[in-house]
Amino acid sequence: MSAPEDQDDLMTKDPERAQSEHGGEDQSQSKASEIAQDLNYGMDIHLQPDFVRSVIEAVHAEDRELARSLVAEQHVADIADLFEVLPPEERRTLAVLVADSLDPIFLSELEGAAFDDVIRVISPQVIADAVQQLDTDDAVYILEDLDADAQHQVLHALTREDRMALEEGLAFPEDSAGRLMQRDLVAVPEFWSVGQTIDYLRAHDDHEQPRDFYELIVIDPTYRPIGTVPLSRLLGCQRPVRIRDVMTPEPHIVSVSTDQEEVARQFAKYHLISAGVVNEHGRLVGVITVDDIVGVIEDEASEDILALAGVSEGDVNNSIRDVTRTRFIWLFVNMGTAILASMVIGLFEATLETMVALAVLMPIVASMGGNAGTQTMAVAVRALATKELSPANAMRIVNKELMVALINGAALAVIVGFVGIIWFGDILLAFVLAAAMIINIVMAGLSGILIPMMLDRFGIDPAVASSVFVTTITDVVGFFAFLGLAALILI
Repeated sequence: MSAPEDQDDLMTKDPERAQSEHGGEDQSQSKASEIAQDLNYGMDIHLQPDFVRSVIEAVHAEDRELARSLVAEQHVADIADLFEVLPPEERRTLAVLVADSLDPIFLSELEGAAFDDVIRVISPQVIADAVQQLDTDDAVYILEDLDADAQHQVLHALTREDRMALEEGLAFPEDSAGRLMQRDLVAVPEFWSVGQTIDYLRAHDDHEQPRDFYELIVIDPTYRPIGTVPLSRLLGCQRPVRIRDVMTPEPHIVSVSTDQEEVARQFAKYHLISAGVVNEHGRLVGVITVDDIVGVIEDEASEDILALAGVSEGDVNNSIRDVTRTRFIWLFVNMGTAILASMVIGLFEATLETMVALAVLMPIVASMGGNAGTQTMAVAVRALATKELSPANAMRIVNKELMVALINGAALAVIVGFVGIIWFGDILLAFVLAAAMIINIVMAGLSGILIPMMLDRFGIDPAVASSVFVTTITDVVGFFAFLGLAALILI
């Protein structure tokens, strides 16, 4: 990814925009107003329509100074939001105009298609300059999403020390503690005094220390962590006091290979502010702080919720082609399951022809089973993600869900049975409807808990795959139970 010498050469000149001075300007302002109005819904308080309209007008006019002055007033997180809500063309042009003048942390705030668009149009040197100013965890986040050529150019624009640190971070598995950690940390020996430690911290400038840190990690001579000292405790002690006397022994540490979801669970469980990261030899190689974990928790929760519906986080900003392709796959799978359910109905074609009321009532059974299965599945997927559901308590949870399904199924069966009697005046039909309701809801409860557990056991993400299997089972069982009982009892 090479960059022209003049940043202005990166701008995409629109021939239509240049047709006439006044006509093009009016058209640009009209389009800006239209886009800003479209973006008004759900807009962050810092990104009001007037502000967005001004930015878009500056982008269309290719006014670098105006665009920079407008964006410079915003917080980096709000700037990232601005890029994410802009259409792709305006987003890329704005990146060319202002990217090299923004706080580098802005790049680490971008996600999905917005990040891809911005990275694609700014030069490797701008990225390299930004990476050098970031903590290693943020730098790795940016580099890991670059293509191989761009990553190579950025790395070779760095100093040897920075390049080696980032290459080591990129060597760790994706979504692992090694990728998440920052290598900039403060570690001190246990025999130091509080005064020595404070003097040590004061003697180093901002570039030699982490951007933010909350506690010191105490190490032994082999660089293995043996304790921690919160900064608040350090500042409250007298200078002669030894670090070993104020440290908290046996610190909570994680391995570089630990999955980031497990790291987030440990932070939440043990109320951690930071945790040291060790390599396979137990030596301290980095630290993970709570601000990194907040992002992981949000990302993992969003990923699981969206996966249940077969969509991805980037659907809002991705192109129509990409969104259509990813959604089509899941819709195609669901169509296959629907065909399977229709084949079950086809087995009872003669029964349906004999009694039209069955066709009227049949969707009730399948729909209630599907909803019951979705409820149980959502609880099971969350419990598996948070480790609340494990082999140790699996049987108890399964029995509990079975009892809930039985009670709900029986209660709904009584209600729907009365509906069947009032509607069609047929007691046997009402009995068939009620019995099928109990069968399907019980099966929905069991499949909603057992299928996620089975998928998790085989190493398959239950959030992604559970819904297809659960809905298929509830549809097939619902139709088969209702029509089968009808054929057996009524016909």
